[in-house]
Amino acid sequence: MNTVNLFLKSLGEKIELHRTNPQNIIRAGNRKWLVNILPFELLQQNVKTSIETLVALDFSNLEYKTFPNDIKSPNYGDNWGRYANYIEINNRAIAEMQGEMCKNGIMSMIKILPAIPPSAKSWANCLILSQIFPNIFGDGYNKPAETENSIYGIKLGIGYSRNIINFDINFTPENQFKTFNDLAHFHGLKTGFRTVISADQIKISKHYENDVTFNWKNPEHQELFIEEHVKLINMGFEAVFIDSAKHIGGYDMSNYAGVGALPEYEQMQYILNEIRHRSGCTSISFIGEKSTEDFNRYENLGLTTGTAFIEPDNYDEVKIRSKQFKYNKNYAPGVEVSNDNDEGGRSYEERLNRINNVLFAYEFPSDKLASFMQMEDLFPLRYDTSTHHLMMCNPSYSTDGSAQSHWQNLFARDDGREYNKKAGELFFHALEL
Repeated sequence: MNTVNLFLKSLGEKIELHRTNPQNIIRAGNRKWLVNILPFELLQQNVKTSIETLVALDFSNLEYKTFPNDIKSPNYGDNWGRYANYIEINNRAIAEMQGEMCKNGIMSMIKILPAIPPSAKSWANCLILSQIFPNIFGDGYNKPAETENSIYGIKLGIGYSRNIINFDINFTPENQFKTFNDLAHFHGLKTGFRTVISADQIKISKHYENDVTFNWKNPEHQELFIEEHVKLINMGFEAVFIDSAKHIGGYDMSNYAGVGALPEYEQMQYILNEIRHRSGCTSISFIGEKSTEDFNRYENLGLTTGTAFIEPDNYDEVKIRSKQFKYNKNYAPGVEVSNDNDEGGRSYEERLNRINNVLFAYEFPSDKLASFMQMEDLFPLRYDTSTHHLMMCNPSYSTDGSAQSHWQNLFARDDGREYNKKAGELFFHALEL
């Protein structure tokens, strides 16, 4: 029995699926997803309803009585990551906030999948999960709005975040990630996750022992880093977003904002190669934060693409850059709509213009550059928070202690719905190409 059906059984649900007729469907060729929605409308549903919605959106139009076996990741060849649209979703922010507890972010990710645009004919859309590993302080809890509880500080060696995994059911974390990946692949998406390489932002953890600060010069620590990432690739993830990648090997350290030592250049070459080799996955996309300008350096490092080099507000510049790199199929810089350091303030019109530029500024679809977006670029947040704030802090916006209230208050309301509709229309035209 596949992991999706086993997951349903672990939740006390029957595996038989019922036909649903979801509202607000948009169709681009044979691809379908939901637009003109507020995330609350999906997040308040149960997981089985979400799975039945995904099945109703399937491009094959088959009527499945149970979720199908043998789901494959969309196949765009080994170099798919060079062209992809990466959409990072803060799975901690949309987790269930019950009182002071924060949990089940993977279930929230499953619930939000029907509203994510599937991949196009020529290139993939790839979801990046902000959190996989436990954060160092306060994992499993929300905190007051201004209390730091950063996703950028992680623990290795002690499993996966209590913010994300459902530990109340008899279903392993590994199988929960496999379930999410199968559902995302079924919907026509690639998947990946964010990782951290700044040594003082990583702790080595073991049960009943004190945490130890990570050390890149310790072979055991390096081996643990490799193995933890190989495990995740073997669960179905195919992309790794590497925080602070620009500075690997001591490059441009005057602009380094992380805390602690970074791996040496040749060391990181070895690590990335080992992750590919040990997982047997030749199609892994390694994305480097700000790894642009010295393109040979990052291509030779083993990266696929990088952020923050091209002016995203200028359609003509994006198009010129797409022509400049059209013959490099292994590595090219990408274009940001926004990144994890976004502190808000950008108008909806500016965001939509950037989405238009990253989706359409090229001569031929085969020339397209990779792009990078955040959750807020599809689902606008409430006015008094931002992408970066939700990475650094983990507030609950619930007014009554319930998860439903948090979800309702985390995002913009009527204007957010209208924005989501307009963003969906841009993806509609892109998927038609």
